[in-house]
Amino acid sequence: MMIFVPFLVAFVIGVIILLVTWWFKKINLPLFVRIVPGVLTVIAAIILFYIGYVNIRGFEGAAYGILSVFLICFAILSLIMAKKPSKAR
Repeated sequence: MMIFVPFLVAFVIGVIILLVTWWFKKINLPLFVRIVPGVLTVIAAIILFYIGYVNIRGFEGAAYGILSVFLICFAILSLIMAKKPSKAR
């Protein structure tokens, strides 16, 4: 339960981030705009990890840490997806 709930929350948020990144890539926005969802997700994950480690502590803080690790994984996927060149039409 302690691993699955943060994973499911991160999975829902990560799928939304990946869809937004894919949509930005599909409409041929500049690279800066395409990497914004990934960068914002990394920033949010760092803040969540800090809050879980410093303020909350204990098992609930560990859940925040697990959530932040999964969010960083999805953010890395988003950044990789944003950096790949789109196919020419």
